[in-house]
Amino acid sequence: MSFRVGIGFDAHRLVAGRSLILGGVVIDYPRGLEGHSDGDALLHAIADALLGAVAAADIGSLFPSDDVRYQGLPSRHFVEKALAIVSERGHRVFHVDVVVIAQEPKLSPYFSAIRENLLTLLGLPRESVGLKATTTDGMGFTGRSEGIAVQTIATVVPVREQK
Repeated sequence: MSFRVGIGFDAHRLVAGRSLILGGVVIDYPRGLEGHSDGDALLHAIADALLGAVAAADIGSLFPSDDVRYQGLPSRHFVEKALAIVSERGHRVFHVDVVVIAQEPKLSPYFSAIRENLLTLLGLPRESVGLKATTTDGMGFTGRSEGIAVQTIATVVPVREQK
């Protein structure tokens, strides 16, 4: 079976006055991620990994941050569009692995809800979605709790025609 792999990365600054949303889940934290959409860096990274796996344009090209149509838009729409492009190019998602890089907040209490959202959104079985978080031990912008970064890898496989 041939397969293709894409890598996605996104990072957003933490700011006051916004809800923190990761993987479509609202996280109880006094600051949220700045962004033109809802700022969900986890879903942005997944969308870019999916698009990269089929050599498509990135979400910044497909959904420019200066376009008012995308202002405040839930990031699941970006993933849904990426999934449609993957399908149009004759592939389906096989596996997604996500690493959230944040000094705070503690994300493990939210992993179950995030994973369920991802399973539903991506249409994958539980064993096909990896989700973890790490800190940078106080180093860099994530270590100083100035922002959150997410790195993702997605594997897609060709869709076989049914006979």
